[in-house]
Amino acid sequence: MVPGNIEYVNAKGLPGNPAYSHAVAVSGNVRNVYVGGQNAVDASGQIVGKGDLAAQTEQALKNLQSVLQAAGAELEQVVKWTVYLVQGQSPMEGFEAFRRFWGNRTVAPALTVFFVAGLAHPDFLIEIEAVAAVRES
Repeated sequence: MVPGNIEYVNAKGLPGNPAYSHAVAVSGNVRNVYVGGQNAVDASGQIVGKGDLAAQTEQALKNLQSVLQAAGAELEQVVKWTVYLVQGQSPMEGFEAFRRFWGNRTVAPALTVFFVAGLAHPDFLIEIEAVAAVRES
């Protein structure tokens, strides 16, 4: 079998950012895991951090990590984040919470952020999707 290859790409001539890559190229023997949008609901179904974007970001990431693990993947294998942020929220507040959770990993997935009018529940401030690429042996 051909092992999977994951290449983080930053185009010359475009500004770089340590928080994300311009693209991620995945080839070879890799299993993709697509995680639907996760929000700030805890295991009991309660909303965590009502009105607090940082707390909701952290809970959404915890939920995303749980889903990834259930599918046999880890955060380090995420190659693409999609973030939905309710209009009027400070992207920097969410980004700082994300950086605390993500830590100082050496690779940065591709990232897209959308500002939206609202999410599935009026108290949700953020929803995060992910795509992970798991190398098959």
